[in-house]
Amino acid sequence: MRDPDNRIGIAILGATGSIGCNTLDVLTRHRQQYEIIALTANDNIQRMTEICRTHRPKVAVMANVDAAKKLATNLADTDIEVISGAESLQHVACREDVDYVMAAIVGAAGLLSTLAAARAGKRILLANKEALVMSGDILMRTIQENGAELLPIDSEHNAIFQSLPDNFRDGLSQAGVKRIYLTASGGALRTMPIEQLDSVTPEQAIAHPNWDMGRKISVDSATMMNKGLEVIEAHWLFGASACDIQVVIHPESVVHSMVAYSDGSVLAQLGNPDMRTPITHSLAWPDRYESGVEPLNILETARLNFEAPDMRRFPCLELAYEALRQGGTSPATLNAANEVAVEAFLDNRLKFTRISGLIEQVLETAEHHPADTLETILAADRQARAAAETLLSSGVA
Repeated sequence: MRDPDNRIGIAILGATGSIGCNTLDVLTRHRQQYEIIALTANDNIQRMTEICRTHRPKVAVMANVDAAKKLATNLADTDIEVISGAESLQHVACREDVDYVMAAIVGAAGLLSTLAAARAGKRILLANKEALVMSGDILMRTIQENGAELLPIDSEHNAIFQSLPDNFRDGLSQAGVKRIYLTASGGALRTMPIEQLDSVTPEQAIAHPNWDMGRKISVDSATMMNKGLEVIEAHWLFGASACDIQVVIHPESVVHSMVAYSDGSVLAQLGNPDMRTPITHSLAWPDRYESGVEPLNILETARLNFEAPDMRRFPCLELAYEALRQGGTSPATLNAANEVAVEAFLDNRLKFTRISGLIEQVLETAEHHPADTLETILAADRQARAAAETLLSSGVA
């Protein structure tokens, strides 16, 4: 066990989101082990004011400059330093008094701060899957070269991590692993007749039956693009090829993922659908701490169902597999086009069923390059966003 007199410093990037709030809940249960050094947000001033007053970080960061000014006014009677801008996110990820970085900023916006934490040799608790989707090779090399640690927060990848042997980094086949099963709830629209999907509203798409998530991730769950991004993430985290990763719909969200072995064994991690479980696991690893999650009552669970995803219903999943097979900047293009498409859907500018179509159009017209430099990846991201916006503006999408 760790020395309780030597607290671990933590920065939470994306503190006002669902992952950030769940992390704060866990940390309040273990005040003797952890010290909150930095909290960051984009522009949610009210929530940031509340959590700063409750948790008293040394520094608070708002990506939005105007929001930072208002936050500073709200916290003027405290000794909390308030700073702003994207570069400040990288700054707090590298602070000497920060040991662990919870990377929970949604989307491509979290990439640079995650890379900064890797260069600084931190333990990265990765909830921002886009960092690996866009720049998996660069991020994994940076972690290795700088002695950083990467622990997955997504419930599925955390379940796989818990179900793999210690030597999986030597190669999955050498470790006796035959296949990785990524479970998926199927999202809010899993049972809706396909012919009705054309008229789906944002409110319907974000009403996830099991998980309390943000609007963007909830839409990704409904399209299963979220699972597609997780396939790409699993490729980089565990060295698995596309054909080694099988997505399985599991509506109950009790089995969080599984690993199949060459001897016929299948190991799974089970638990109630609560993000505090993987958060606590990654904070405490290799120890185990109390998370606040209700224990799984296996007798009440009674029945577990599994089914293969219907690619007619979930074309975004197939697009993600294809981007992984293409490699290079294709995953970055996929992610950028998806972010634009989901935002347009949430703004009622794009039909739900046209999300996949817009992404496919951008992928078909984009130039694909080796993802060997950060500049190339960010250029692909910008170009894909511009192409998607052009298609939306022209009405072609």
